[in-house]
Amino acid sequence: MIVDCAVYRDGHRASGHADLSGALASARAAGGFVWVGLHEPSEQEFGLVTEEFALHPLAVEDALKAHQRPKLEVYDDSLFAVLKPVVYEQRGDAVSTGEIMIFLGDSFVVTVRHGEGDGLAAVRRRLEQEPEVLGHGPTSVLYAIADTTVDHYLDVAAALQTDLEELETEVFAPDGGGSRNSASRIYAFKRRITEFRRATGPLALPMSRLGGTGTSLFTPAVPFVDDRARPFFRDVSDHLTRVNDSVESLDRLVSDILSAHLAQTGVQQNDDMRKISAWAAMAAVPTMIAGVYGMNFTHMPELHWLWSYPAVILLMAALEALLYRLFRRRGWL
Repeated sequence: MIVDCAVYRDGHRASGHADLSGALASARAAGGFVWVGLHEPSEQEFGLVTEEFALHPLAVEDALKAHQRPKLEVYDDSLFAVLKPVVYEQRGDAVSTGEIMIFLGDSFVVTVRHGEGDGLAAVRRRLEQEPEVLGHGPTSVLYAIADTTVDHYLDVAAALQTDLEELETEVFAPDGGGSRNSASRIYAFKRRITEFRRATGPLALPMSRLGGTGTSLFTPAVPFVDDRARPFFRDVSDHLTRVNDSVESLDRLVSDILSAHLAQTGVQQNDDMRKISAWAAMAAVPTMIAGVYGMNFTHMPELHWLWSYPAVILLMAALEALLYRLFRRRGWL
């Protein structure tokens, strides 16, 4: 249940503790903080953490149930943030999201991870190699997780842009790449962008608040966040803005591709209908003539003429040639 539990002091890892109470007491005594990492804990397992760190019950409920939007909530004794890391499987053409819940206090950080995505072990190792960043206290953990998550958003956005260019080339290929399945493929790609947007869009306001740019009389500065870290959060917010702009551009481009593909399909269907109509008109002329002479009335002209049969055949051929030339000039054939 507990992936890792360690006490940090002056930017360095002091020790690891299996006992949460001992870890918290050690961190407070040393003027540092304790970082507890959990992965999909049960309600009974998380109860020990809740009791020890006095976490707010509403935030605890969100952390256990998961399926939350990215958000930032302030409680009396802690800060609660939700991030959604994204995994883009290019082979499977799927965008999947996980969730990272972060409880931040004066002397503790509790991270709860759900679903897909890489663990936080790499983030922890990176921070432990940067004591000047880790020295900012619990704020540094929140920053490192947010920075890693948003940087990965940039990679996913770039991969989506590449795949969209390939899809556009295939759909509008002159050799018939725009098959009947193109619309479904474009729609599936739009679903992937929508799933990506659900992770990136709602995170803009929390990052803005953490950076101090979203504060006002009604939304004061976020507590439990070191003021010296706010420029770093503003940098993360700037990267997130680039991601959201890219997502908006991708979404518009996919919609334009779908509209252009449907218009192209409509034009192709109109061309096909013109060709069918032209061939039907050419078939109607000899059918009409043959139908007249097939009625077998007794008193019909030309029935007993010597050259009536070849004359009628030549007339049909001449009319067919005339219609064919007319339709070719108009581009129907």
